[in-house]
Amino acid sequence: MTVLLVGLVLFLGVHSARIAADDARKRFIARRGEAVWKGLYTLVSAVGLTLVVWGYGLARQQPIVLWTPPEWTRLPASLLMLVSFVLLTAAYVPRNAIKARLHHPMMLGTMAWALGHLLVNHTLAGVFLFGGFLLWAVLGFRAALARDRAAAVNRPAGTLSAAIVAVVVGALAWAAFGVWGHQLLIGVRPFG
Repeated sequence: MTVLLVGLVLFLGVHSARIAADDARKRFIARRGEAVWKGLYTLVSAVGLTLVVWGYGLARQQPIVLWTPPEWTRLPASLLMLVSFVLLTAAYVPRNAIKARLHHPMMLGTMAWALGHLLVNHTLAGVFLFGGFLLWAVLGFRAALARDRAAAVNRPAGTLSAAIVAVVVGALAWAAFGVWGHQLLIGVRPFG
């Protein structure tokens, strides 16, 4: 469990710089340059993510079971994952109405991903992993909206056609990952 927790602290910690220490981040960039910041950010993120994956895998070998999730939780978890995939896709499809309306769909998609996994994961490691990401995404979304308000960010309306592309691509990615990818990468079949 220690490896997982260290990984979460590193990964979520560096990703929380704009949430908890945006002024310090800006000063660091002003002194040392954006390239140095991005290099350190990438390095710490990669080490953290590696430790999260390794640590969660280790924790799954000797799980500390907290409860038994009811069978009915699989459906809302699956629907939250569909929402997550659509929102994550919307973060990258240019000029789409979903991003224009929600402003930060990646944070919202991370919230849906974490909440969906919390519904069906019943171990202490799952609570740390998915609960940590949920808390980070909620705080990150609030901070991003506050930065937008302070900077008077004005986003273009976005188009319906681009939003439809985001929904279709997100839904196809969700289906493919649910049927093949999750089993291949995680060892768990969410559909079946």
